[in-house]
Amino acid sequence: MPSVRIRHLSTASADFEAEFQRVLHWSAETDDAIEQRVAAILADVQQRGDAAVLDCTARFDGLAADSVAALELSQADFKAAFDGLPLAQREALQAATRRVRSYHEAQKKACGESWSYRDDDGTLLGQKVTPLDRVGIYVPGGKAAYPSSLIMNAVPAHVAGVQEIIMVVPTPVRGSVATGGSGAGGTATRGERNDLVLAAAHVAGVTRAFTIGGAQAVAALAYGTATVPKVDKITGPGNAYVASAKKRVFGQVGIDMIAGPSEILVLADGSTPPDWVAMDLFSQAEHDELAQSILLCPDAGYIARVQDAIDRLIDGMPRRDVIRASLEGRGALICTRSMEEACAISNRIAPEHLEVSSDDPHRWEPLLRHAGAIFLGAFTSESLGDYCAGPNHVLPTSGTARFSSPLGVYDFQKRSSLIEVSEAGAQVLGPIAATLAYGEGLQAHAQAAELRLKR
Repeated sequence: MPSVRIRHLSTASADFEAEFQRVLHWSAETDDAIEQRVAAILADVQQRGDAAVLDCTARFDGLAADSVAALELSQADFKAAFDGLPLAQREALQAATRRVRSYHEAQKKACGESWSYRDDDGTLLGQKVTPLDRVGIYVPGGKAAYPSSLIMNAVPAHVAGVQEIIMVVPTPVRGSVATGGSGAGGTATRGERNDLVLAAAHVAGVTRAFTIGGAQAVAALAYGTATVPKVDKITGPGNAYVASAKKRVFGQVGIDMIAGPSEILVLADGSTPPDWVAMDLFSQAEHDELAQSILLCPDAGYIARVQDAIDRLIDGMPRRDVIRASLEGRGALICTRSMEEACAISNRIAPEHLEVSSDDPHRWEPLLRHAGAIFLGAFTSESLGDYCAGPNHVLPTSGTARFSSPLGVYDFQKRSSLIEVSEAGAQVLGPIAATLAYGEGLQAHAQAAELRLKR
């Protein structure tokens, strides 16, 4: 009997479709109590500004301060954190940032430049691409600190040309309990700062940073306060309160996405060592109990060897309880009739991370249409993409890869259409516009076009 009771499914089974839907089911509904509390926090910050942010930070993070300005981190703080790291960590941050920057610079050249052309009659048509002025980056803080997320959000913003990158990062007092924001507890003058996060801010080019978190941080960025500047867009991961707040302020500001639990789908032909695949499944399962890890493979014997590897390796994992709960609750090992069928099922799932663990991954890549990121070949572990491969690790989840894209330079730019109609062009376009405008009953539209026609 396997020690990890992960679902085993077969596409040849009569009940596969029903079982498959149960595996995929996940409700994105937010708890009503969370929604009500977030709504109250947003309204409070919108009305009282800094005072509300201070109250929430003291109540939820146990972090007391006389002013929001006292919660601001300086460039000197970033530099001191960077200088205090071991050499290996400093070099790793710099190397990861270089690779992420290089990728996004190539992305900007490919899709982020202005362009225009002229018709035969001299009319100019085109597109002007300009960066957002100011963006806010939410970075989880305290014990759950992710410098890689900071790099993935700040670097494309910087490459896009954003002039001000405002970071918010909760620094809860040790022992505080997350309720209603990012934490809760007593009072103190300093919470848990993570030096790797501050050092990443130094390397990635963050402009300003505040040690606030939760819904109150999202509200401060969205509405602006006397101290925290209002931004144009908010990106970055957070808990249910942060996700709910981002959803509510959308329209006042832009947001990147509402992300669900992390996901990995491994498409295997049986040529990769089973231990590698088992560990790749673990790499997402260790995020939290709702994370999803799925294996698709046409070789039943190989699936059994992966199950054996899971059972053998799990006890050596520090987060084995979380991994077990994730695999048993939402994981699956699915035996397909063929690799072609596996690709078709993958497209239905549209996973956040898709590993093509094959000795010939380029044979299957053309069949794959929907995924946040596609990792080709046995040596391309998803974890390399999380940290340093170069492409962004902020990816669409919960099947939204069917219509959404990874975070990129384009998320920190906007496009304006350019139109310059020549006198000759007005003679061609005017009658067309007038005819359509009269058809819609918009007389002023029609006559505005007709006034420019030669009599």
